[in-house]
Amino acid sequence: MLNEEFTDSTKIFEGNFTGKKVQIRGWLHNKRSSGGIQFLLVRDGGGLIQCTLRKGVVDDEVFKRIEKLPVESTVIIDGIVKMDSRAPRGFEVIVENIRVFHSAEENYPIAKKYHGPEFLLDNRHLWIRSEKMQAILKVRDSFLNAAIDWFRSNGYTSAHMPILITAACEGGATLFEVKYFDQKAYLTQSWQLYAEAAIASLGKIYTIAPSFRAEKSRTRRHLTEYWHLEVELPWCDLNELMDIQEKLLSFICERVAKEKSYELKLLGRNPEELMRIKPPFPKITYDEAVETLKKDGLDFKWGDDFGYEQESRLTSKFNMPFFITHFPKTAKAFYHKLNPERPEVTLSVDLLAPEGYGEITGGGVRIEDYNELLERIKENGLNPKDYQWYLDLRKYGSVPHAGFGMGVERVIAWICKLNHIREAIAFPRLINRIYP
Repeated sequence: MLNEEFTDSTKIFEGNFTGKKVQIRGWLHNKRSSGGIQFLLVRDGGGLIQCTLRKGVVDDEVFKRIEKLPVESTVIIDGIVKMDSRAPRGFEVIVENIRVFHSAEENYPIAKKYHGPEFLLDNRHLWIRSEKMQAILKVRDSFLNAAIDWFRSNGYTSAHMPILITAACEGGATLFEVKYFDQKAYLTQSWQLYAEAAIASLGKIYTIAPSFRAEKSRTRRHLTEYWHLEVELPWCDLNELMDIQEKLLSFICERVAKEKSYELKLLGRNPEELMRIKPPFPKITYDEAVETLKKDGLDFKWGDDFGYEQESRLTSKFNMPFFITHFPKTAKAFYHKLNPERPEVTLSVDLLAPEGYGEITGGGVRIEDYNELLERIKENGLNPKDYQWYLDLRKYGSVPHAGFGMGVERVIAWICKLNHIREAIAFPRLINRIYP
């Protein structure tokens, strides 16, 4: 019979369990033998813990079976926790009893050798069991929980908006079209238009939800389906919007550094680097960024948005996240408010991560005037009828408001020092990848 009080390895790593009897249930991640001792590395969701089985503790038949047991078999182990600096995380379980729940098949596809990216993507359902992916997904969990805690402690309300939409938020070229009964619909690019409606009901709001972009891009920082942390606030200007972003991100970095230092070190990130992410963040204008690129010899046209090459060059100038403000209206969506002092640029801001990771948030002040918004909709070649409800928001109680969206996977990629954004999520969706 299973012990109902089994012990997650996380509790062993974090608590005072030395000398106590525990039950570990999990997958045989790896094993090795040395004389009459078997060292079993067991993965139970909390992490990897070494379980030491000595000959004579269990029947010889059981000992031999465990010796031949394929990796990824599932086991139930009863034993005593012992401190041992040679063991992973400094603890091991001295096995008193072991049972095999399921014996896995031989020849587990992911072996101790180099596997190419396509192979690991084809076997993603198994690759997420790796210690690297386990560490990334635990950092991701810590990141999301930290964000939610920050929002809750600062008076924000969580709100959910539709995934199926009828009109573009960012640009029609990146919309995924779906058949909706006898109508045409799209997968959402952002919650933003609906969020602007919700602030009149709920005030400061946030969401963490999937977004979809049909970008035919093969760069290391694009997914077709990604998780979007978005924020919308009434009575907010550009300076306050930047203040919120730097406070949120610094809080997240500090929390992740404290909670997941082992995982970060495993991934090559020194937690102390995240602890140093503190406000205020550096700020430059779009114009200053363009001048920097030109001084570096890059041919760049004013009015275009920055791509991977330009952002990589700019991030090399900073050792922490930094803001770029006041993008041209040609580089931003129709709803961005124009700068009254210089109408060719918008009250917009992107936040870029250092080390070549580039844009991690984008946002700005929204247009609150009905006529100005209508003009921008027409200017962008959009049909005002598709946005009639959105225009209504400017008729009934319009206020200055602003918001931003943060790409969860992009931030995780930076925090974990990943080479490709596909590693920042369990099952990535890429331009050429929707399986498994």
